[in-house]
This record gives sequence, C-alpha cells and structure tokens, in this order.
Amino acid sequence: MADQTRFTYGGQAVIEGVMIRGRRFLSLAVRRQDGRIFYHSEPLNSLFTGGVRRIPLVRGVVVLMETLLLGMKALNKSASMAAVDGQDGGDQELSGWFMAGAIALSLSLGIGIFFLGPLLIVRTLDPFIAADQLSNLVEGAIRLVFLVAYVGGIGLFRDIKRVFAYHGAEHMAVHTYEAGLPLIVENVRKFATPHPRCGTAFLLTVLLVSILVFALFPRPPLEWRIISRIALIPLIAGISYEIIRYAGAHQQGLIGRAVAGPGLLLQRLTTRVPDDAQIEVAIRAMEGAVAADEGRIYPPPEPEVPAEQHVDAQTLGQSGNGVGPVGQPETDLGSLG
Repeated sequence: MADQTRFTYGGQAVIEGVMIRGRRFLSLAVRRQDGRIFYHSEPLNSLFTGGVRRIPLVRGVVVLMETLLLGMKALNKSASMAAVDGQDGGDQELSGWFMAGAIALSLSLGIGIFFLGPLLIVRTLDPFIAADQLSNLVEGAIRLVFLVAYVGGIGLFRDIKRVFAYHGAEHMAVHTYEAGLPLIVENVRKFATPHPRCGTAFLLTVLLVSILVFALFPRPPLEWRIISRIALIPLIAGISYEIIRYAGAHQQGLIGRAVAGPGLLLQRLTTRVPDDAQIEVAIRAMEGAVAADEGRIYPPPEPEVPAEQHVDAQTLGQSGNGVGPVGQPETDLGSLG
C-alpha cells in the first residue's frame, strides 16, 4: 500500500466525465443523460506500463503517445456512454481506423499550427531581423500567442466550458487523493482547480523548451528549419516531461513552484470551478483507478438486505446499481443526486 500511494495519478476531462490514468488501469466515469453515473475500467497496454516508461527523456515521448491514444479513446467512449438515456444498448463507438485517422489529423494540425505556422510567419519577417537567435525568439513568441489565443478562444464555447469544469474537478480530486484525504465532495472543494502535472502545463512547457532549443540553431534554408522543428519534437517532449515531473514532485519547493507557475497560470483558462455533480463524477473515476490498481472490486458490492426489509428502489426514488468486477465494460453507479 505504501508503494501505491507514491504513484502519481493523472487524467483528463472527457464528454460529461473524467478519465483517470492509474498504474495499470484506465478508469472512466461519465454522467449519462438520465443523471446516473456509469463507470468503465480497462487494463492499460503494456507499452504504457512497462520499463520504458521509467527511462528519463524516453518516457516523455511515451507519455505524449499515451496522451494522444488514451485521450482519444476516452473521449470516444465517454461520448457513447453519455449519449445513452439509461437503456441497455445503443452505445456506438468509432472504429479503430477512424480513431487512428483522427489522431493523425490532430497531431498534424497541432504540429502545423503551433510549430510550422509560426516558422512561416517569422520567415516573412527575417529580412528585418538581423540576429539568428532573435529570429528564433520571435518565432517562439508567436507560438505562445497562438497557444493562448487557441485556449482562450475554445473556452468561449458553452460545451467546452463544461469540459473545462470537469477538467477542474479532475485536478481537485487528484489533489485530494495526494493530500491523503477521504474522497468526498467537501474535501475536494478545499483545493484549487490548477495542478502542476496538467496536460496544459505540459503543452506550455513544450513550447517554452522549444524556444530555448531552437534558439541554439542558426537560420538554415526553410526546408531544413521545417525538418528541425519536426525532428526535435521527441527530444523537446522528453525534456518537458522531466520538467513537469520535477514540478509535480516538488510542489512545495521554491524551484518547483517557480517551474510550475506559468502552467498553473495558463490553467486559469482551461479549468473552471465545477459543481457538486461534476465533482462526484471525478471522485468515482479517482476511486475506481485506485481500486483497480489495488485489485479491489469497484464499486464495492452492497450488503444483502433481508427479504423482510427489502423496499423497492422505485419506492425510494433511487436507481438500481449494477456491480461487477473491475475491468468489466460498464457498471451503473446509480443516481447521485
């Protein structure tokens, strides 16, 4: 159990829910249209749990791949779960080929917008910039403006605001677990929405590290500058992950707070204060991840009620609970308010 508490849990917001990435399992809790919370858990691929994840710099690339793959998978699953009104059946998930294409498209757009776009813009300004390092710094500044504009822009949409609220709930639940407090709404409410190990902080760190790395290079012909921007992404991701990992492990230290500061500030745009119903979903995802890693059934079986004391659930105005072993495709956690 002592070793279990040292694991650093993380996750992401999904459609009407939260995904938590545990040591060996993915845990997903989603509130459906009828108000019930449904829980899903499945084992992680060995690529994301094996020894390669413990190799410095290399693990940053693995985490980047994992974030793309698990993130898209969780979004797909949550969308199908949230759309169902509580009746059995009806879940329709996208095919593997479609998801692979969506990931490839997302990755291409991300590289194009945040890496190649600023390069092409600064290329038009190069005749007016004398120093190579200054050109690279201007490129990096444009890249940061793109990121802040993108995050701020999508945050204006109502549906994205709800996702950002679940994002805040996920962080608050992780904070609560790391503080060793019981996972109840009152405890989760004690914590702020930003977290040093957030994906937003990772993305910002990638951009900041890229500024420093690219500043070391001169201004070669455009094609070589494009190749360098793409080829160095794995190295930049590896360095960025180590920085984020350090900041998350030293949240109380002066250096850790200084390193985490910019990412925490940017998260003011990507998180919202959640309501109690959203916090309940995050709690279920967090509890499920810990239970799965500890080999416990989640949710725990309810005690049997003697026949003479049994009252029909509809009489109490409650939904029934389905209970199965961790890793089953789906479990109804019943109504939570």
